[in-house]
Amino acid sequence: MSQCRVVITGIGVVAPGGIGKKAFWERITSGISATRPITSFDPSPYRSRMAAECDFDPRQEGLRPQEIRRMDRVTQFAVVAAKEAIADSGLDITSGQAHRAGVSIGCAVGCTQRLEEEYVTMSDGGRHWLVNHTYGVPHLYDYFVPSSMAAELSWLAGAEGPSTVVSAGCTSGIDAIGYACELIREGTADIMIAGGADAPIAPITVACFDAIRATSRHNDDPAGASRPFDVTRNGFVLGEGSAVLVLEELTAAVARGAHIYAEIGGFAGRSNAYHMTGLRPDGEELAAAITAALDEARLNPESVDYVNAHGTATKQNDRHETAAFKRSLGDHAYQVPISSIKSMIGHSLGAIGSIEVAACALAIEHGVVPPTANLHSPDPELGLDYVPLVARERQVDVALTVGSGFGGFQSAMVLARPAEAAA
Repeated sequence: MSQCRVVITGIGVVAPGGIGKKAFWERITSGISATRPITSFDPSPYRSRMAAECDFDPRQEGLRPQEIRRMDRVTQFAVVAAKEAIADSGLDITSGQAHRAGVSIGCAVGCTQRLEEEYVTMSDGGRHWLVNHTYGVPHLYDYFVPSSMAAELSWLAGAEGPSTVVSAGCTSGIDAIGYACELIREGTADIMIAGGADAPIAPITVACFDAIRATSRHNDDPAGASRPFDVTRNGFVLGEGSAVLVLEELTAAVARGAHIYAEIGGFAGRSNAYHMTGLRPDGEELAAAITAALDEARLNPESVDYVNAHGTATKQNDRHETAAFKRSLGDHAYQVPISSIKSMIGHSLGAIGSIEVAACALAIEHGVVPPTANLHSPDPELGLDYVPLVARERQVDVALTVGSGFGGFQSAMVLARPAEAAA
């Protein structure tokens, strides 16, 4: 197998609190949450009534009326993030390169918003079991088929190589980037447009998470509702957004003078084969993924300068991944700074893994570790350094990011400073 090295040369982000890479970085280093009461529909019937919404105007972001009609909100997010990433990379995919350029996009719940809207219309507000298809919009089929998102990004980039959607719940975004890396390493592609997107803030999604009591009930304090690793935490806050990266083979990126944010040194995924929503408290399978990712990157645990935690603010997850850090990193787990940006931008399901990879690349770029917002009373049962409230200046040469998803999916990725990549 080829020993190609894969680097990030472009970053695009749509996230709560600001559109674009710059606004995103300012938000996650501010310690200020973007969570608020839900505004896109009436949340009063629900147990959890807040979310981290994106202030997103597709027209302002340059989408044409035809594109807005054709695309669900999730696809609009992905397209806008991809446009920024491609522009940021300075990449112009020529006709000669097109068949060597591909797309890998992660998504957990697909075109939720338009599908719900169309169901309400065709069923007359749920009154009819048999829906009247004549009221459906012409693009309804595209909303049913998540691959439409990958097609849109391929058309945007002029990429004629592999094009796919990865759907593995809340690890979809990180897994899509990991898959894209492997395509470059094995020689199938030279360039990959990779990331994740989700726009799940809709009544059906809120109702589903209410039913299993996974989301926070701190409705009296929306901005402070997401409290990873805090003793008062009681569930996650739903979010939305997208991050898309341009990935290239290192030698080609250096040859064209591209700015390199980071190398993706290692990636691994595991499954706990245990329970759809439950997690074993020992964190064994996540620890195995972390160890495998570090091994692929040829780094030891002591090399890790920052850990971007999954950090959902459920008691089960926080215990599980804390145990995994202690198991995989050993004594170093007690020394390395760990934080959860979900405390500020919520949990955007299939998008969040890619957003967190972007956060790690920017932490390496700027030498700053984002904080965990709302962490006023750290849970003494956990006992690690979760960077409470305030960002921390620190040189980050190696960052580790992890993801955990319903179904038992566990993923880990290691990123390294460009100077390390060029060594």
